[in-house]
Amino acid sequence: MKIVKRNGKTVDYDPEKIRIAIKKANNDVSDDDIVTDTEINKIIKYIENSNKNKKRLLVEDIQDIIEKKLVELNKYELAKAYMLYRYERELIRKANTTDESILTLIKNSNKEVMEENSNKNAFVAATQRDLIAGEVSKDLTKRILLPEKISQAHEDGILHFHDADYFLQPIFNCCLINIEDMLDNGTVMNGKLIESPKSFQVACTVLTQIIAAVASSQYGGQSVNIKHLGKYLKKSEDKFRAKLTAKFKGKFTKGEIEELVKDRLQEELSAGIQTISYQINTLMTTNGQAPFVTIFMYLDETDPYIEYTAKIIEELLNQRYQGIKNEKGVYITPAFPKLIYVLDENNSLQGGKYDYLTHLAVKCSSKRLYPDYISAKKMRENYEGNVFSPMGCRSFLSPYKDEFGKYKFEGRFNQGVVSINLPQIAIIASQDEDKFFKLLDERLDLCYEALMCRHHALLGTLSNVSPVHFQYGAIARLKKNEPIDKLLKNGYSTISLGYIGIYEMTKLMTGVSHTEPVGKEFAMKVMKIMRNKCEEWKKETGIGFGLYGTPAESLCYRFARIDKEKFGVIKDVTDKGYYTNSYHVDVREEIDAFSKLKFESDFQKISSGGAISYVEIPNMQNNLEALEDLVKFIYNNIQYAEFNTKSDYCHVCSFDGEIIINDNLEWECPNCHNKDKDKMNVTRRTCGYLGENFWNVGKTKEIKARVLHL
Repeated sequence: MKIVKRNGKTVDYDPEKIRIAIKKANNDVSDDDIVTDTEINKIIKYIENSNKNKKRLLVEDIQDIIEKKLVELNKYELAKAYMLYRYERELIRKANTTDESILTLIKNSNKEVMEENSNKNAFVAATQRDLIAGEVSKDLTKRILLPEKISQAHEDGILHFHDADYFLQPIFNCCLINIEDMLDNGTVMNGKLIESPKSFQVACTVLTQIIAAVASSQYGGQSVNIKHLGKYLKKSEDKFRAKLTAKFKGKFTKGEIEELVKDRLQEELSAGIQTISYQINTLMTTNGQAPFVTIFMYLDETDPYIEYTAKIIEELLNQRYQGIKNEKGVYITPAFPKLIYVLDENNSLQGGKYDYLTHLAVKCSSKRLYPDYISAKKMRENYEGNVFSPMGCRSFLSPYKDEFGKYKFEGRFNQGVVSINLPQIAIIASQDEDKFFKLLDERLDLCYEALMCRHHALLGTLSNVSPVHFQYGAIARLKKNEPIDKLLKNGYSTISLGYIGIYEMTKLMTGVSHTEPVGKEFAMKVMKIMRNKCEEWKKETGIGFGLYGTPAESLCYRFARIDKEKFGVIKDVTDKGYYTNSYHVDVREEIDAFSKLKFESDFQKISSGGAISYVEIPNMQNNLEALEDLVKFIYNNIQYAEFNTKSDYCHVCSFDGEIIINDNLEWECPNCHNKDKDKMNVTRRTCGYLGENFWNVGKTKEIKARVLHL
């Protein structure tokens, strides 16, 4: 039997929902007037028997039957309580809860929304338009689109239903663009045919147009493998050689012509990469931000154009090292594209042919913190011998073979994410392991229901909803009006279970950090339970569930804030104002970079749906050898790592230390007294943001702090 909900959506009949509703009404009456479990079961059985020949039933009809049966049992107070409960839910569904959030957003005082995405400037009108639409989507999602228990679990911090501001629309999270197909076979945007490029610079321009179009029809990040531009660089080289040979044959030697070709190709290469960098950073997509895109730099030995790919990577790194100019003409580190550099046998600083590129990557990291690093060696161990890019949101796809038995990664995507609050379970369990694992199991089942809401919301979506994705190659080449359902099943796309607070959970349950042997044993047990649940769900449904070490910094604060309000101040847990992200070592622990990466690598193996580890380093521009040692270590020990910095940096005098706040509450370099914030990097590491707390400046002054990002 199917149930028709108030919004017209049809769902499977679930007797458990009836039981939950009656029991909630039971809580509001005296013991004399409650109904027993046996009586509840009889009501459910009556509903099922009296409607067994019906294929569909309105949810209101079920509620009418319940009220009638309660009266027949002489449970008048309970019937009244149930009617009140039903009425209250109706009022809540109809209530407008967006007024305050939208008005405070326009007045620039809605801190939670404004700080949720550090890549969006919430002061700009175009961005505010997207954020306002997001508030409406969140409201409808909470009141109507999600089951009540999922909405309530989100409000209570039991779980986090990510990206509710886009749930109203049938769009997905993040993807790996099939850029090879789109460039080689052409694509269509805004109803206009874009043919396969004939040169490298045109290919770069088309690439940025594709990136912008893709970003506007999804809400998460995207990744592109830069190796697919290699053949277009060769096309430009062949074109230059043919033209110059025809023009200067008999006038110049072959060697002189080749020098001209080399110069022209370098100009083309430089202009093309500059096009990518500046286009991405100056474009504004329909969701109010620059495209959230990652460039994957992999020197694949099977690539017939690997020498051209190497040239492209070299130019990318050189231009990133230089930076791009801000409005004041100062070179800064651009937010996008994110860069990922793959370490393999041919470039792992062990005598490989492309070690020179890794030296350049390390030099770039020392100044710009990018690129991030992936070890092809470790990745092959974890993904059936494959090396591929994470999606823009740092989640990884599961291995998948197409109808020809070949592994396929590009042209796949993530349906969405739900994250579980692990410290809250540990707070409630209070070191009772039986209670902890029982509650963990219950809440994982709740996360599964929430994730299935995401899946069901996408089922039935037609390819017309985003032609660039589903009709013209970014994901597939479906026909017009064709449902995308086959892309949601059989492991083609993934759906992610995220998690927050392994450290705090372990500290609460064992009394020690998960870096201690006893703590690690408990933490790994929990990780394996979550991973096994994902495998179990995948087997049952055919949907690509994955365990995802969620890079959701704002969620670390949200969960901690909710639990502090609910359970009070708990030492080393809620007193910090944040929870530690996924499996990461707590930032306050004394641990060196090598030990941290080695320790976290064990967790990355289990968290195959997404994992990244980071280490904080001082400014390393004058100590590249030490940074190269760290990169070598990454290649041999951990799949995915990035660098953050502990030091401030002044670009005027190259001061590497702590930039201070002077008596006028201005940032000031203590070395050259530069006060221009655009000419310095300030990490704000002393700003322990805790909601309404204050940041002490000296002994007498204090200023309110915000979450400030690198």
